[in-house]
Amino acid sequence: MTFSYIIHIGILSGALLIGALLRSKVKFIQHFLIPSSIIGGFFLLVTYNFITPHFGLSSDFLGELVFHLLNISFIAMMLRHPEKKEKSRAVSDNIIAILLQYGFQVAFGLILTLVLIYTVYPDLFPAFGLALPLGFELGPGQAYSISLPWESMGFEGATSVGLALAAIGFLVGSIGGVILINIGVAHGWVDAETAAKLRSRGVRTGFLSKDEMRESSKFTTDSESIDSFTYHIALVMVTYILSSLVLLIVEKLLSFIGPLGVELANSLWGVNFIFSTFVAAGVRQLMIALHIHHTVDDGTLNRINGLSVDLTVAASLGSISLVAIASYTVPIILLTLVGIIITCVILPFYASRLYDDHKFYRMLLLFGTATGTLPTGLSLLRVVDPDFKTPVAQDYVYAAGPVFFLVLPIIVCANLPAYSYVQNNPLLFYALLGLSLLYTFVCIVLYIIRGKEKAFGKMRHLFYR
Repeated sequence: MTFSYIIHIGILSGALLIGALLRSKVKFIQHFLIPSSIIGGFFLLVTYNFITPHFGLSSDFLGELVFHLLNISFIAMMLRHPEKKEKSRAVSDNIIAILLQYGFQVAFGLILTLVLIYTVYPDLFPAFGLALPLGFELGPGQAYSISLPWESMGFEGATSVGLALAAIGFLVGSIGGVILINIGVAHGWVDAETAAKLRSRGVRTGFLSKDEMRESSKFTTDSESIDSFTYHIALVMVTYILSSLVLLIVEKLLSFIGPLGVELANSLWGVNFIFSTFVAAGVRQLMIALHIHHTVDDGTLNRINGLSVDLTVAASLGSISLVAIASYTVPIILLTLVGIIITCVILPFYASRLYDDHKFYRMLLLFGTATGTLPTGLSLLRVVDPDFKTPVAQDYVYAAGPVFFLVLPIIVCANLPAYSYVQNNPLLFYALLGLSLLYTFVCIVLYIIRGKEKAFGKMRHLFYR
């Protein structure tokens, strides 16, 4: 009998409790509204890098947990009762905003690599700059899997560089996101009601007073038969199994194409949450057609989603290896500075001018996903939208599907800079650079068309109101 999973979950739970305790007691943390999950994540970062290895416990479990919890989070969100709302253009705006981030991060990462090769680092591997979009925009899983073949092509420590940028991206997303929230409250980027809630004592400490306590879920089953929470957990997990089966079928069909199909199928598992989202939407529609959707309680699903997000954010930070940061120190610092400019300056500028509604919320989610992973964005969004009452998260997920297919050319061509080194053909490097610049140009044109006079209005202001 093994207790390793229980020990890992116990450590993770302890980190969250430590985070909640520090949030309730430390004024500095309260002032910057740092979520308990992020505080706990940093505790796990230290624990899994310096303590648990001595007891034979690695952070691999946390990485696997993050993968599954992300899918569970979106299933719980999509099973809720659909809101009747007017047709929004936010989904198409999300597609433009996300693709623009891909274009910026790939293009500027490659341009920086080119500058370093022709100046102080002539032996730098041409694919080095792709660590920025792999670590920031995609996350540690994709950064590892895509960069792994580069090591056999001559890029020593390629996976370490990718994971290092993913680790730094998490830090930029977590700390930068909290700073953005505080700036947003101070400068009126969020509505007065939300700002007032964020200033309240309960929000600051993380715990509600006796008078502020509230009920947020309802019983939809008779506990004599099955507990309502058990019913909802079972519904979410069965939906997750169905989504995994769908992806397995897709993977099998793609394998008939050949090596390219296998490579594409492997990359689909990295965005499994998209399949989980659409399967959950299908299950919801089936329950509505069978007139049993009344057995689903949105409040209970919000609690499941909240649990998933908290655990995911903490586990994501804890799964990072600090050893990776020791390699390529100066180039990594320069690449990080480029990433910070793109995400902390350029992104808020164009996001606030692109969207028509929930500007700050949409920018915050976009910022979190462009620096860390989707759980990072959801964690930041939940600070200002605790129960995901706005359509911001759902609109982002609906856009993620089309974005994946639109960005496939960049993903498929990601190995071109590595092949340019192996085959001694610089044109392959410039081919990907040209493709990323094309993406950036097209998205900027679409941004100007959609933003109209706002696109470059109030240039002196970072956030357009």
